[in-house]
Amino acid sequence: MRKGQTPLVCLTAYTTPIARLADRHCDIVLVGDSVGMVLHGLSSTLGVTLDMMIMHGQAVRRGLVRALMVVDLPFGSYEESPEQAFRNAARLMAETGCAAVKLEGGQTMAETIRFLAARGVPVMAHVGLTPQAVNTLGGYRVQGRGDDAERIRRDAGAVTEAGAFSVVLEKVPEPLAKRITAEIAVPTIGIGASLACDGQILVSDDMLGLFSSFRPKFVKRYAELGDQADAAIAAYAADVRERRFPAAEHLYANETKAGGVT
Repeated sequence: MRKGQTPLVCLTAYTTPIARLADRHCDIVLVGDSVGMVLHGLSSTLGVTLDMMIMHGQAVRRGLVRALMVVDLPFGSYEESPEQAFRNAARLMAETGCAAVKLEGGQTMAETIRFLAARGVPVMAHVGLTPQAVNTLGGYRVQGRGDDAERIRRDAGAVTEAGAFSVVLEKVPEPLAKRITAEIAVPTIGIGASLACDGQILVSDDMLGLFSSFRPKFVKRYAELGDQADAAIAAYAADVRERRFPAAEHLYANETKAGGVT
């Protein structure tokens, strides 16, 4: 993967229609465990299962032609041992057709990443704010400020040395993300990190503005589809109640023409 060149464009997708749209413009499409919060209404990613990731991975695969597809290993599917991680990563790849998996964690996951890479499983690492560890991190807070910066640097270096092909840097101070990007040999993918990262990623539903109440600082809303959808549903409801829909053009006449029924 390219480093220090044109930034990599990365986006999440969980469904075939969004995957088709993302495939036209993105280098990497991530089937993230954020699907649990975005589509299933969960309060965190901790309740996401491997079966859920496989189902959404299969849907996304059907919508992709050119983009690299990466699928998250969910919480509890890889932390126990490298062998557990390989077993579940192999299942993800076999059943979804993804090209790589992503897992969270730095130095503590280096051995697992090395084990997977040695067995033909490409791994995208994820350091900084790791949502699966939200309960031990004290919430969705910026990571790597002050003395904690060295921990994030060591994490990024450890996963790179272990064989990760790229590293997601989430919600870390900009100078730290810039420094890590310069220090490690593989591409960094930023989310709330730095313009200097080798690529950027956002959750598709966030950047499309589908949620009115969720507005993290690191998200740029490129559309307000939530407001548009609300207005469309309101207009539909009004048309039904006022008997304006269905109109004549939406109905079928009782006419038979030569060759069939219209």
